[in-house]
Amino acid sequence: MADSRLGPADWGPGARFLVVLASAVVVVAGLRAGAPFLLPFFLAFFLAILSIPIMVWLQRRGVPPPLAIFLAVLVDIGVLAVVVLLASQSVADFQERLPRYAARLQTLFDSWVAALQERGVPANQYLSDEFISANAIMDFVGGLLGRVAVFLSNTLIVILVMVFILAEATIFPKKFQVILGEADVEMGRFHKITGEVLEYLAIKTLVSLATGVCIGSWAWIMGLDFPILLGLIGFVLNYVPTIGSIIAAVPAILLALIQFGGVGPALLVTLGYMVINVVFGNLIEPHMLGRRLGLSTLVVILSLIFWAWAWGPVGALLAVPLTMVVKIMLENTQDLRWVAVLLDKSAPEPAITTPAPVDFDEPTG
Repeated sequence: MADSRLGPADWGPGARFLVVLASAVVVVAGLRAGAPFLLPFFLAFFLAILSIPIMVWLQRRGVPPPLAIFLAVLVDIGVLAVVVLLASQSVADFQERLPRYAARLQTLFDSWVAALQERGVPANQYLSDEFISANAIMDFVGGLLGRVAVFLSNTLIVILVMVFILAEATIFPKKFQVILGEADVEMGRFHKITGEVLEYLAIKTLVSLATGVCIGSWAWIMGLDFPILLGLIGFVLNYVPTIGSIIAAVPAILLALIQFGGVGPALLVTLGYMVINVVFGNLIEPHMLGRRLGLSTLVVILSLIFWAWAWGPVGALLAVPLTMVVKIMLENTQDLRWVAVLLDKSAPEPAITTPAPVDFDEPTG
């Protein structure tokens, strides 16, 4: 008697789609529920990838692996300490001046609304001063600084996880090779994926660092308050393509309006931000990364919304690097490469197939 039970191979397209959709819902729910555990892990993974070149460079010069890991982590801690020292004083001064900035912004807003009213534009019906009230601004900034403080409290956990990831970095490829046996093709694919991920994160970090330095220098030249803080904001938000540069420019433009009280300096600050972001975002970075390491603008926006919903502000900062890592993995997986094409910034060139030549002298049957 034939077995009447149907397996997954016998399912129709509708049933397969429902199974895939249900699996996606479970994965998304797991990502959101596991944020307290997953977020420090992925942040440690991100920092570990950036630290691997330092560790490998030290090991190639005869430094024992444990000491190389310790020195690489020490470099990371040193960089983090310098950033915290540079930003802490600026943040403290900013909190002290925030009520005065909010009051001046309120005065400017009221004068703009009054000028529009005199010209017959009913601005007071569409523009409410509740959006820029001193209390609203202070609540927003206070909540943002509170989230940063909570994030910094997990630094010890992130460093510990990063140490263990670095310790496994040289051992895991050997384990992977034992699992695959003699599958050299799979090992080559593994090395290709890890190499491309490392290349992307390293180039992105260097470009973001250069962008932050240029933004801080421009703010200092313009005489803006807190140039170091503005440079750090530019460095962090440069990990978010297109939208990050716009968000990073908003604090500097508002600060120029408040500090100088005129539109001219704010336009000049905006021009400087535009030049810096065009040079680095449209010329240098695409040239270094190449077209294949680009993401669609729609994908960037959707990934920002998704990761911000799942993991909060830190998830939004890691959204594009995480999506880029997934895209690189998909590009190197034959049956899922079509998904990477959908995520790409531009459509790849279609493959041109040359038809086989026809021999007209050959008799046809």
